[in-house]
Amino acid sequence: MFQIELVEQCKANNRKAQLQLYEQYCDGMFCVAMRFLKNEDDAEDVLQDSFIKAFQRIDQFKGEVTFGAWLKKIVVHRSIDFLKSKKHRTVELNEGYLHIEDDGDWTVEDQVNVEDVKKAIEELPEKYRYVVQLFLVEGYDHSEISEILDISETASRTRLLRGKTQLKEMLKDTAYGTGS
Repeated sequence: MFQIELVEQCKANNRKAQLQLYEQYCDGMFCVAMRFLKNEDDAEDVLQDSFIKAFQRIDQFKGEVTFGAWLKKIVVHRSIDFLKSKKHRTVELNEGYLHIEDDGDWTVEDQVNVEDVKKAIEELPEKYRYVVQLFLVEGYDHSEISEILDISETASRTRLLRGKTQLKEMLKDTAYGTGS
């Protein structure tokens, strides 16, 4: 069944269609939640909450983006809200969930490995960490980041620049053995 048909059936409150959409997207959205929450139980809770919210608000889905992209925004937003509500400090990313988007103007030393990058991202101040993670790891653009975090696109660009600058310094320290 085509995605558009499934969404239309979900708008008519068809439980079978909801289950099909859930099964189609649950694994991918779980990975998104894990990249933020680093805890399977928390990720499962946020995932369930996100699907409930998506199905409650499915009439707001206008098809301007894919259903998956629309749902991913909900999952990211719910994950960030969860972290803020728990004042939860992020912990180590599970490498199985990490996918760094290519950003052509950004390179680090050869001596720096994925673990160093993950650790450095975790140590960024929250306002930079979220923008860096959404841009580099999740692949969002500044327009989407500004909407998700409720900041201006200029603030998103500034925070990304400052976050990447801090990240480079941290990684430079690591590469030359002066870091922790």
